[in-house]
Amino acid sequence: MKISYNWIKQFIKTDWDAEKTGELLTDLGLEVEGIDNFESVKGALEGIVVGHVLSCVPHENADKLKLTSVDIGEAEPVQIVCGAPNVAEGQKVPVATIGTTLYDEKGEAWAIKKGKIRGEYSFGMICAEDELGLGKGHDGIMILEESLVPGTPLNTVFEVEKDHVYEIGLTPNRADAMSHFGVARDLKAGFLQSEINTSLDTPSVSSFHVENRSKRIQIEVENSDLAPRYCGVTISGIKVAPSPQWLQNRLKAIGITPKNNVVDATNYVLHELGQPLHAFDAESIIGGKIKVKTLTKGTKFTTLDEVERELHEDDLMICDQEKPLCFAGILGGLHSGVSEKTTSIFLESAYFNPISIRKTAKRHGLNTDASFRFERGIDPNITEYALKRAALLIQQTAGGYVTSDLDDFYPKKIEDFQVFLTFKKINQLIGQEIDPGTIKSILASLDIRVNNVTESGLGLTIPAYRVDVQREVDVIEEILRVYGYNNIEFSEKLNASISNSTRFEDYRLQSVIANQLVGQGFYEMMANSLTKDYSALSDTIKKEYNVKILNPLSQDLGVMRQSLLFSALESTAYNLNRKNENLKLFEFGKTYHSFPNGREEHKHLTLCLSGNKNKERWNSPAQKNDFFYAKGSIQSILERLNLAEGISYQPVRNSIFSEGLQLSYQKKKLAEFGVVKKSILKNFSIDQEVIFADFDWTTVIEMSKNKEIKFQPIQKYPSVRRDFALLIDENVSFNDIYEIAHKTERKLLKDVDLFDVYQGKNLPEGKKSYAVSFIFLDEHKTLTDKQVDKTMSKLQQQFEKQLGAELR
Repeated sequence: MKISYNWIKQFIKTDWDAEKTGELLTDLGLEVEGIDNFESVKGALEGIVVGHVLSCVPHENADKLKLTSVDIGEAEPVQIVCGAPNVAEGQKVPVATIGTTLYDEKGEAWAIKKGKIRGEYSFGMICAEDELGLGKGHDGIMILEESLVPGTPLNTVFEVEKDHVYEIGLTPNRADAMSHFGVARDLKAGFLQSEINTSLDTPSVSSFHVENRSKRIQIEVENSDLAPRYCGVTISGIKVAPSPQWLQNRLKAIGITPKNNVVDATNYVLHELGQPLHAFDAESIIGGKIKVKTLTKGTKFTTLDEVERELHEDDLMICDQEKPLCFAGILGGLHSGVSEKTTSIFLESAYFNPISIRKTAKRHGLNTDASFRFERGIDPNITEYALKRAALLIQQTAGGYVTSDLDDFYPKKIEDFQVFLTFKKINQLIGQEIDPGTIKSILASLDIRVNNVTESGLGLTIPAYRVDVQREVDVIEEILRVYGYNNIEFSEKLNASISNSTRFEDYRLQSVIANQLVGQGFYEMMANSLTKDYSALSDTIKKEYNVKILNPLSQDLGVMRQSLLFSALESTAYNLNRKNENLKLFEFGKTYHSFPNGREEHKHLTLCLSGNKNKERWNSPAQKNDFFYAKGSIQSILERLNLAEGISYQPVRNSIFSEGLQLSYQKKKLAEFGVVKKSILKNFSIDQEVIFADFDWTTVIEMSKNKEIKFQPIQKYPSVRRDFALLIDENVSFNDIYEIAHKTERKLLKDVDLFDVYQGKNLPEGKKSYAVSFIFLDEHKTLTDKQVDKTMSKLQQQFEKQLGAELR
């Protein structure tokens, strides 16, 4: 939210500089994230002075240039070469002196320097209005009033406003501070706490009066629950035109583009007081009546952004006798707003039900300055005052006169909140005793009225505009932020509790594995649990199991995810589109299902690999993030969790993987991984291989808790390695060799590994060659060659017998 410091100072008088005031705002809970400088004219006309053209003669070396002598208030006139066709002797003109910085239409700076043009020196520049930022004209130089004195700074001739603009990170609960008046109201409380007495001045509306009653627009509210208060008045005889410069400057300072004097006036009051208003062209209101009501579902309505929308039966609309004119509190219709031909308007000021506005805005994907305030709750008691303020501002800038009584539909007053505040609770929450007199002073500065005082506490009335202060703890928070968090003393001792947790806690194991993966070059990603419906891409996702969002922000965020795969592919595609092609990602996240017997959520760990696992270097080629590298990463996770022994692998083919493996432990599925099908990748515009692994993290944690950790000392005796080069059938897997070896020799054989595979030339058809290593160890003595040779012979016999293998 942008707040103009000059605008604030119209409400509250202060001589503090912007930085110091910004610090106070931050201390009050309105965090100032930055302060920008605003100038109504870029450069603030610094270095531009009034010049008097003493002489003007043709340039000897250029037909279109003139050689002028200009008095700029210095001891001697300066010579300036000028190409403007309208420059003439005797004129008063704006002159940019040497060293002045000017700005082009794109805002880029350029400096005025001493120059030589066609053989003649030029000591400055006579400017056109667009070169100064005072207009768009460039047909010739700007001619000033004859009465001006040469050398007068031009920023004293033209009103140039300088301002400081705060960027305030407003928290959602502070609806009361969504205006300059609201921020000034907080500043007043802060000043009073700093023992600076000041008053809060509001614009007077005493001059508001009805000229005649020639054009009344009747108001009819059909649902007072959705529109508890609705005010309106008619103003006739206006002339739509650009706003005066001061009004445009106020809006430009906070980033709003001026449109015309009527719309600008309503925007001004919106940001001044926090009350949204809307001006209708009175001639477009058929039947002379405004109806505030809901319409039949499916009714078509075209908004100002030229989008035709279908209404919901709960959408509150502003209508005339025949048609809808406006989404109440959100956005106007295409043909009911103010145009250059408008001569009379109906001006609306209302208080709408915040929940109704929020649902309608979300339903139609609309977010406006008005809806931003209405859906958080505005002040219901400022409605009439803001309407009068806006009406007077329109009369001031667009002329006209009030041609109807001010109608105010307000059948049931919105009451203030009642809270009883105990001194004991204040001291308990703040941790420090605050003087009751200080508490009363702070409450008074916040417009919180003390109704009664007892020994135990205070009976309070909270103004209705403080929608975030309805409980005792809310009041204490208000006291504390004005009293100052920095004024709370630190305790001399620190209390801490020791949690009773084991090393198998989910968060501990998650941290261990996350650190391990990061050490292996993985990056953690955190994807949104809200996603689109991907059930069409995989039969592992069932449309009927979707957990749907009742008020989705968009169709892409309409359901809770059933799989982490698709968010991983979205992230992969995002990186690939930005030339970040070598990816190793992991995520801890949840999936959500709505089964017939109830809703469930499950925690997962997923890995996603694509591209190369290392950069290409002069002494080593790049290596791919392939299936086997992913398997190694998965194996390292299981080893870290003491689950590597006893894992079984089964091939898996489904609608996700073109080839993959499922990992089980004690007949429970722990994970599955594989190469993602190209048909799925195509939907994300991914044209390189992606490996995806999915751990059922809940099951992994459960299994790791039940697994005993075994320790053994470093072996005293050396191990022995022997190798076989086996010629086997193509359908034989390494797992077959591994299992046969361990069944044949259970005591001495410690490890079996495959270190080379060959298929092709010089081998019989249908055959392949496996180079396999065997590690033997006796824990009690040194092995002899005779023992190892005997064991290798037994292994050879079993491979020949069970697999038909031959030694090469």
